[in-house]
Amino acid sequence: MTHPTRRKLLAGSATALAALSAPGLMRHAYAQDVITLRLHQFMAPVATLPTHLLKPWGQEIEAASEGRLVIEHFDAMSLGGRPGDLIDQARDGVVDITVTLTGYTPGRFPGSEVFELPFIMTDSVATARAYNKMIEDDFQASEFAGIKILSGWVHGPGVIHSAEPITKLEDMSGKQMRAPTRVITDLISELGATAVGMPLPQIPEALSKGVINGTVIPWEITPSIKLAELVHNHTEFKSTEALYTATFVMAMNQPKYDSLPDDLKAIIDATTGDKMAAATGKIMADGDAPGRKIAVDAGNRIIELDQAEVDRWKAASQPVIERWVADAQGKGLDGAALIEKARKLIVEMSV
Repeated sequence: MTHPTRRKLLAGSATALAALSAPGLMRHAYAQDVITLRLHQFMAPVATLPTHLLKPWGQEIEAASEGRLVIEHFDAMSLGGRPGDLIDQARDGVVDITVTLTGYTPGRFPGSEVFELPFIMTDSVATARAYNKMIEDDFQASEFAGIKILSGWVHGPGVIHSAEPITKLEDMSGKQMRAPTRVITDLISELGATAVGMPLPQIPEALSKGVINGTVIPWEITPSIKLAELVHNHTEFKSTEALYTATFVMAMNQPKYDSLPDDLKAIIDATTGDKMAAATGKIMADGDAPGRKIAVDAGNRIIELDQAEVDRWKAASQPVIERWVADAQGKGLDGAALIEKARKLIVEMSV
């Protein structure tokens, strides 16, 4: 080999090495070491959870793993299916991770329903942590067997949003009211309205077409569906306990989780569980204020039920709790004990 030819080859090798040293190309060169997890969920990308929890969590995971673990986000059911399919998409490995309401699959997760019972939920952070604790202690090995639950939480206090004002219990009579889960559907019916079960994405069209004339939903999610433009009355419960809440889970395909290297599992574990539940409870609570402000700024009517009126709603909702306890017993669960434990944990997590 002539010296000029050798010099050209050495120069070419040096150039190639320099190119591979660039961050983007280095990552590409070692792409076989990068594990990408697909996360699928039902909310719009501008909603509170995708914006303030899921996307930042993905960035945290990628940074902590030095780029070896990447979360790819798919919002608003963009990979297909209905919101009620999400839990099985995680179980079956259609995707790696999903975020969903347990109530989108009615009756399938009966233990989790304890937190959806009327006037159980108080502070969203304490209630979220209590729910996650019960998943770890009671539900992971039973109703979530075969699915890795990374974390569980609840949303903020449920609010009634309606075309016509709801100022007292009797005003619920004759209303067509959307409800998100089996328990809350039962509650809405018990309170005198006709309950219509449907997931979040269907609310705007249902209101526009008159299929429903009201919905129960927390404030934080209202901006993403422009609810303050669709109805102009909002009923809050000025009480220590909220009318209701709904339970969320971040579920992961168990074989996919098991296949991860131990150090990557450790990163996921350290950023989910109780830490995520507490953070999400706060995110949900903090998100309520901007949603409420939009309605106030639009000139909508905010109705605040006082404690005396709230007590009437509590009394009217008791049959829902009694039916749930009886139904739980039929499924082999001690419903009364679950209620007692949930209430106790909420108090403990409030400290």
